[in-house]
Amino acid sequence: MTEQHSHQFERGTDGPKVIVVGVDGSDSSFRAAAYAGGLARRQHALLAVVYVQPVMTAGAALGAPVAETTDEIAEDLVAQIREATERTKGIFDVRWEFHTFRGDPYSGLVRAADELKADAVVVGASEQAGHRIVGSVAVRLVKAGRWPVTVVP
Repeated sequence: MTEQHSHQFERGTDGPKVIVVGVDGSDSSFRAAAYAGGLARRQHALLAVVYVQPVMTAGAALGAPVAETTDEIAEDLVAQIREATERTKGIFDVRWEFHTFRGDPYSGLVRAADELKADAVVVGASEQAGHRIVGSVAVRLVKAGRWPVTVVP
């Protein structure tokens, strides 16, 4: 009697082909991006750099131009990433794309990983004290159990 196993479709590759890294301008997110960049280079994978723009209600924004501010953050992040890739050109070549998603960081990264067909997700450790009690984006991603998640300190 043979045993039949049902299994999910496997892409047939060794190692990840798409690595998603979440960046938000924090030091830990830039360390995560550097780590993910090295991983992408070694694995010949695409590095998908993701910034999740927060969505605020009009009342929470108190009249501040939140969309414009978060657009500026995204543009600044792209500029910093481009600058870093220019400095390392020829030494540290990585294929990368920048994506912006809207929402809270956890939901945005989940959507990004799903839409980009991520094989791995890399995030920086939370720098907010409250996350030690409530749970960080990283912990929630790990608990989702849908991709290998690396948390960079």
